[in-house]
Amino acid sequence: MFAWNDVRLVARYTLGVSSSPAAAVALLTNARRTRRRAVYCAPALADEPPASGATTDKPTSASLRHTLGAGCLVTALAAVVSLVSPGEHAASLVALVFGGASYWLVLRHAPTTVHAHGLALGGVLSAEPLSARRIGHASARALGWCLVACALTFPAFWLGYRIWFGVSTPFVGAPPSGFADLALGHLIVIALPEEMFYRGVLQSRLDQYHPPRRELFGAKIGLGLLLSSAIFAVGHLLTTGQPSRLAVFFPSLLFGWLRARTGGIGAGTLFHAACNVFSSYLAHGYGLAG
Repeated sequence: MFAWNDVRLVARYTLGVSSSPAAAVALLTNARRTRRRAVYCAPALADEPPASGATTDKPTSASLRHTLGAGCLVTALAAVVSLVSPGEHAASLVALVFGGASYWLVLRHAPTTVHAHGLALGGVLSAEPLSARRIGHASARALGWCLVACALTFPAFWLGYRIWFGVSTPFVGAPPSGFADLALGHLIVIALPEEMFYRGVLQSRLDQYHPPRRELFGAKIGLGLLLSSAIFAVGHLLTTGQPSRLAVFFPSLLFGWLRARTGGIGAGTLFHAACNVFSSYLAHGYGLAG
């Protein structure tokens, strides 16, 4: 798709400013390549990426406060919606809060902005032509990272679960009825909207204002990971009032690390849903499900 600057370059040839069609094509190609490098090598995390040749203002403390304020406001709104909504609709309405905030802040803007926030999901959530090959590659990559994360963390989580709840009864391995619906609900209604907002929007913008300087197993991490995970944990506390809910801060660090390591939210979303489903599965198997 041609941008306005592309039209101007073609017009330069038409009006005789450029000496030949080849010169106009060269100008056009160089300009488009320059824009792509500017966006993907140093992506702007503002509402719209800068045009070719434009400069990006240095982030200020005020913009950082605005981002943190937006994160806290959306989190508080989601908590209120969860508390006042009928139980059977609460999760769906909270998902609308996070999904709506993510759409307004990022998804309604240019594909380059969506990609810069890691929200494209292989192009499914960005305004660009769908590609089965691109979607399949992104899905396979996300699933691979999710499986590795599960293999590395679930054994220790299982042991910790037994110790924390003082489990003494034998484990019943049969999954509960409606297990597929449970897994799909955790993926679409809970994990995806939360990852879109906390990792896609909040962590990405915080990383802009305070660029990550430390590398952990191939991922650049910094203050954005810690702050977004802290707000995520406080949101869970607000919905139940139970201090133990603050423990989600630790798996949130893993979700955020996957966002930083893979460049998108796909792997973190799958792992987030897998963690929720695995926890429900253990509760059912040990007879602790309410």
